Amino acid sequence: MRRSERKRERPDLGILSGRTLFSLQKELFTRLSELGHADVRPRHGAVLAYLDAEGSRASDLAAQSGQHKQVIGTLVDELVALGYVERRPDPADRRAKLVVPTERGLDHMEKSDAVLVEMEAEHARAVGEEAYAEFKRVFQLVAERSAGPA
Repeated sequence: MRRSERKRERPDLGILSGRTLFSLQKELFTRLSELGHADVRPRHGAVLAYLDAEGSRASDLAAQSGQHKQVIGTLVDELVALGYVERRPDPADRRAKLVVPTERGLDHMEKSDAVLVEMEAEHARAVGEEAYAEFKRVFQLVAERSAGPA
């Protein structure tokens, strides 16, 4: 059996994770585009998915997303230009900056959360509530194990 046939018939964790991620991103960003956020791209999720409404340090966003600080800096620059975030002094440490969502950023975050809730409900209906809950429980365990100690 050729490798490509084997991978189609018995996809490994990497292939399944990739398919899941790319499918989720495609649907999420299509829906967000329809809701007025056509300028945000999947790469911006490394910031927006982890951003606190009160603001987050870029170093925390990098740690949570698994991206390098330089990548996060570039993405923050793009999101500032698009009007989704702004940099402000961190009240806890004036030398540090916080990445803070603007009204547009907060709107995106709220709509993104709502779309993801809808998508999860659709998956749960398709495969069954119990099966989906177990899938998420196990998937979280695998993700946590893969990430290693915090």
